[in-house]
Amino acid sequence: MARHERRERPNTAPAAVWKEKENLGGKVVDAGVIILQTSGCSHFHSGGCSMCGYNIDARNDVTASDISKQFASAANELGEVQMLKVYTSGSFLDPEEVPRDATDAVLAHCDDRGIRLLVESRPEYITAERMDSVLSVHDDLEVAIGLESANDDVLRYSIDKGFTVADYDRAAALLADKAVGLRTYVLLKPPYLTEAEAVADTVATVKHAAGRSAVISINPVNVQKRTVVERLWKGWAYRPPWLWSVLSVVEQASGTGRKVVCEPTGGGKERGAHNCGRCDDMILDGLKAFSTHQDPRRLARPECGCRETWERIMDIEKYCVGGTVDLQRFFRKRE
Repeated sequence: MARHERRERPNTAPAAVWKEKENLGGKVVDAGVIILQTSGCSHFHSGGCSMCGYNIDARNDVTASDISKQFASAANELGEVQMLKVYTSGSFLDPEEVPRDATDAVLAHCDDRGIRLLVESRPEYITAERMDSVLSVHDDLEVAIGLESANDDVLRYSIDKGFTVADYDRAAALLADKAVGLRTYVLLKPPYLTEAEAVADTVATVKHAAGRSAVISINPVNVQKRTVVERLWKGWAYRPPWLWSVLSVVEQASGTGRKVVCEPTGGGKERGAHNCGRCDDMILDGLKAFSTHQDPRRLARPECGCRETWERIMDIEKYCVGGTVDLQRFFRKRE
């Protein structure tokens, strides 16, 4: 999912608003995206994930009334849409971050207009009581969970996610019991994994999520400010994933029978998933077209010499002490 940088703004203004296309029930429709200003992710306040910088500008003085006004303003700006994606810095279902009055305002708006609503939440806020409360207002709902990895060691030591695979599985089962759609976010290349290890971990996670999710969103890591990943990247100890890796993962995920989306944030730039620069745009355009139309034939597979470099790095990185090193940047510097 793409995020836009925040600027200083009043508490009653949303962080960002835009329209995009979404494949909903096999039909391409207009979807509105709203990012609300909130007090931030609860996990961020106790440490946070190694790659996430979305909470840097979180505010502790935002009220339920402010959030409702943010949403009303954004919805008015968007106009008619068939789907709304309402994001925060953390969990829409966390009552400390988004109070009940504000969540009800969003839910009621969508119910009145027959709009599909997508929100995000950590597993701990997905409880039977909370879901019953939400569904009593609006039942055309999809909840996204950032599982990231189906490996508990990766979750704990690489990402510092703050929950386990079992926590995700419990929440997924509860959503299924309530007939709520699940969208699972899967991370590609958290820190401390080599490129080959990252690809293997993402493919394994996609397989795990496919048995529980209606939609799988593959999210290559992008280097966000003031994060562990940024510190590693500045020291040449981390490189965002190659677009060849992204393409490989998406090709394998497309065979799961689930809706798969992947539009890399910062794609083609040094802080985002990238190749050599010559073939990046073609691959990114193909990923966007595939995500919209769910047709693997739209994925682009350009002929480019950097694919051989990627294949060699996939092989030799395992010999590097410390796991992940930006070998491409190192060798380019020596040329």
